Amino acid sequence: MLGIGGYFVRAADPEALGAWYRDCLGLDADEHGLWHQEPGGTVFAAFEAATDYFGSRGQQTMLNFRVRDLDAMLAQLRRTGADVAEETQDIEGAGRFGWVTDPGGNRIEPRQPS
Repeated sequence: MLGIGGYFVRAADPEALGAWYRDCLGLDADEHGLWHQEPGGTVFAAFEAATDYFGSRGQQTMLNFRVRDLDAMLAQLRRTGADVAEETQDIEGAGRFGWVTDPGGNRIEPRQPS
């Protein structure tokens, strides 16, 4: 296996949700959804079924984005009116974490690596 080739989400309005990721997070994907991201590690981790970490118990997965400056990203998201959690978390060796819920109700996790 070489790596993750895609991440797919259901959306009531796929165009609007794609625009939110582009406009609010800066996800620079082409018309086919292809995004050339910067090199870096990707965590694959299984969580207990009863975890609250993903927000809603109905959410089965959570997408984590590497960001250069977590505070700047969270401020940018707040300016757009996004549903940004107030708390952040620092984990030694892993980085700083924050959370935002996209317009489709999916909780995502921006992370500033250590």
